[in-house]
Amino acid sequence: MSAPSPACPPHAPRPSYAAVLRVPHARRTFAAALTGRLSYGTVSPAVLLTVARATGSYAVAGTVMALFGAATVLLLPLRAALVDRYGPRRTLLPMATLYGVLLCLLAAVAGRPGAPVVVLGAVAALTGACAPPLGSAMRSVWAQLVPDRDLLRRAYSLDGVAEELLYVIGPLAVGAVLITAGTCAFVTSTPLAGAHVVAGGRATAGAGARRGLRVPVAVAAVTGFALGAVSLLVTAFAAQRGHGDGAVPYVLAALSVGSAVGGLLNGALNWRTPARNRLSLSALGLGASLAAAGLAQGLWTLTAALAGTGLFVAPALTTAYLVADEAAAPGARTRAGAWVNMAVNAGSSTGALTAGLLVGRLPPGLCFALSGAVAAATGVASTIRCRPARGRREPDPQRPEPDPQRREPDPQRPEPGHPQLPETGSPLPGPGHNSARRPAR
Repeated sequence: MSAPSPACPPHAPRPSYAAVLRVPHARRTFAAALTGRLSYGTVSPAVLLTVARATGSYAVAGTVMALFGAATVLLLPLRAALVDRYGPRRTLLPMATLYGVLLCLLAAVAGRPGAPVVVLGAVAALTGACAPPLGSAMRSVWAQLVPDRDLLRRAYSLDGVAEELLYVIGPLAVGAVLITAGTCAFVTSTPLAGAHVVAGGRATAGAGARRGLRVPVAVAAVTGFALGAVSLLVTAFAAQRGHGDGAVPYVLAALSVGSAVGGLLNGALNWRTPARNRLSLSALGLGASLAAAGLAQGLWTLTAALAGTGLFVAPALTTAYLVADEAAAPGARTRAGAWVNMAVNAGSSTGALTAGLLVGRLPPGLCFALSGAVAAATGVASTIRCRPARGRREPDPQRPEPDPQRREPDPQRPEPGHPQLPETGSPLPGPGHNSARRPAR
């Protein structure tokens, strides 16, 4: 049984979502970051519709969106590394400015009749390559503002739920204006002035840190895989049973609601289980519930099953960011969060592609089960990887590790300047006594 979490000092704020927002500078910085991130939930459909209307082809629009998404996702670790190396203020603002300018350029090019597809794809790829990693940077700031691990878990949960809601309720056509305004407000906030956030310089992650990122990146990838597959599988499920496309958003909304509830509960509970174990259990729960969704016979049953699946989505992602933050060096936290973020997006694209290939050949129920099997297998593998080796104890964060350079005093050897007294009842050494004949102990 794992040891209970250490109690908070009497003067510390009680770990809660309200306490997170009472942290100095948290509200302004968080609001600014959310304002900038609102663009990411609205720019994709805006670009898709703009290119589709300009070219008259959804195939071309899908290709342009693939280039935009690939540049955004694959170059995310590189942009995060620039933030770690040079600091948020020197990197995020130029990225946001370029991102906004290129979005306007993409709109201008798409507005011209007969715009070349090659030009549209090149501008879209350049735009995605400049997207500022506000999510990863904000999670790095949370780690600096909130030193208490329980409160940090709530901060990550609040951040993840708020980000997910942005994709649901965010208005259309924001893109360039909000990303620039939000990033300007974010980089001028007090925590990024240098007192709380320190640029990482040329710090590089060691082998141990890289190994520590494997499990959270893998779980984030299968979570994204599941989300990408579910969107297409729900559409196929509804079509197979004669429901219109209008029913699909309600089923996916149940998944989002379940994820929001799960994220809030994950942050509110005082867990005794280590974060790595919770991460493995979240992947197992996600896989089992997604496989159970394949047994649904009707749309209402599927809606309830996916609401249960959503309970594991936000906890899996939140815990993945926490574990990655614990494994990262102080100067590489933005990069670590970016790897998790990239894994989610890459997994989502892979899941949508895989579901598209399978849904025409297999029943949707079996596709749900296969998607769940991928998540469950990752959970099992991460559970085995997180198991400590025999005879090796887990490090206690409350107990400092011994210094290998420091020699512990030997009770059998006297300290310099202090003569060794004889044991009680033993005779005093006489003139003929030879201490060298004493047997070694």
